Amino acid sequence: MIDQRIFEDLQTKIDEETTVRDELHDIVQTLARKGRSTQAILARAHSTPSDKLQPVLDDATASIIAQKDEVARLRSVADKHPFYKYNGVWSRELQNLVASIELCAWLGGLPEHKGTDSASFMTIEDVGKFLDVPINLKEQDAFHLTIEEYLLALIAMVEELSRLAVNSVTLGDYERPLRIGNFIKDLFSGFQLLNLKNDILRKRSDGIKYSVKKVEDVVYDLSLRNLIPKGGATA
Repeated sequence: MIDQRIFEDLQTKIDEETTVRDELHDIVQTLARKGRSTQAILARAHSTPSDKLQPVLDDATASIIAQKDEVARLRSVADKHPFYKYNGVWSRELQNLVASIELCAWLGGLPEHKGTDSASFMTIEDVGKFLDVPINLKEQDAFHLTIEEYLLALIAMVEELSRLAVNSVTLGDYERPLRIGNFIKDLFSGFQLLNLKNDILRKRSDGIKYSVKKVEDVVYDLSLRNLIPKGGATA
């Protein structure tokens, strides 16, 4: 006869895992809610000229800091449990946060957290230091930001910048599409150096070329209309 205690022990383990997931989900839901607020603030960049962006960046920075506090709370719980068993709970929201950080940084925010004053985006090391989380851990089973999450966040930021290029023209800001075009072409060149094994990441990175083409079309249209600012870089 089978000892029923075997199944009682299994149920205990299931209950323990459910408790952990519920605790993580509660934190991630708060992170997601604050993330939507950050994204809504950054969306104002689409209707704000470059020279009037500072209030948007200040509000976005405050919102990102609030998310950073949730990441610290998340890490305090996640560090107690196997990383790859539970990281699917928070991975998407962590990517969204990093994408917001990168967009804010590109627009001119978070200057003190960039590796150099001239940097147009934050490296994975910059982001890890800012969020106070480890990056790409291999020998330790603990909460960290993975390379895949970071790269997916950069791709999301590129997609948002391609939209911004179009909307900038509507605002009469003809210099910003040039900057966006040069930046995402450089970033695309960097991605082409990567030998990506992750199927999702590989497919998403292929989409960068469409963002590049979208911005190139904007710049080309500006050139046809003689709206390229004098001294502006060619895209």
